[in-house]
Amino acid sequence: MELKFILVTGASSGIGKEIAVQLSKTNNVVLHGRDLDRLDEVKTLCGSKNQYIVWQQDLNKVDEIETSLTSFILYHKVVIDKIVHCAGYMKMAPLKISSLEVLSKTFNINVISASLLCKVLTQKKANNASLSNIVFISSNISNMGAKGMSAYGASKGAIDTLMRCLAVELAPKIRVNSVLPGAVLTEMTQNIFENVEVKNRMEATYPLGIGEPNDIFQMVNFLLSNHSKWITGQQFTVDGGRSINISG
Repeated sequence: MELKFILVTGASSGIGKEIAVQLSKTNNVVLHGRDLDRLDEVKTLCGSKNQYIVWQQDLNKVDEIETSLTSFILYHKVVIDKIVHCAGYMKMAPLKISSLEVLSKTFNINVISASLLCKVLTQKKANNASLSNIVFISSNISNMGAKGMSAYGASKGAIDTLMRCLAVELAPKIRVNSVLPGAVLTEMTQNIFENVEVKNRMEATYPLGIGEPNDIFQMVNFLLSNHSKWITGQQFTVDGGRSINISG
């Protein structure tokens, strides 16, 4: 009997790391990332009752994704029944200094890779058509706007549209939803919060303060569970009240 795993992309740091570690307490987990050393460190934090396999792949290399994931699944003789796409790339850049390189990398990692991963996981030959649940980590900027964030914001808007389309296309077997975090303190956002002025300004607009990775895990865990069995095609904003605060 093939073992079932949850694939967590971007598991080597930030929100993805937290989600992978917490899920490992009750599930077998495929830890995805680019940095093998960091993935090995994450393995040491995982629970001892389940299995963890590392899949090393640069999601910016979109031409490799389908072959790489298919080979990985067949080699390890496992099936992946759930995926949490946490891998993300964010580079703040005003439009006037934007570039094709930044745009391509942003969309490759944030959107195109997500679509290709889901394609593989829905195939009978590659994954025994075992996929039952997809959760995309989007951003509250998907429904808002911010200076210097056009590439990142556009990619998150795209991932939410992908989510809605797949939710209709893949129902009733597969549920698809997205979680939209606000400002969460992670390795990717650390440089932003190091600017005291920016940090203070952001904190003033978050009624419940800046978030932590575990705040996002709690929503993801709900969406992966049977408690949400009648929910698909939805955006779940988890941002400490930022998106409803018009006073700041």
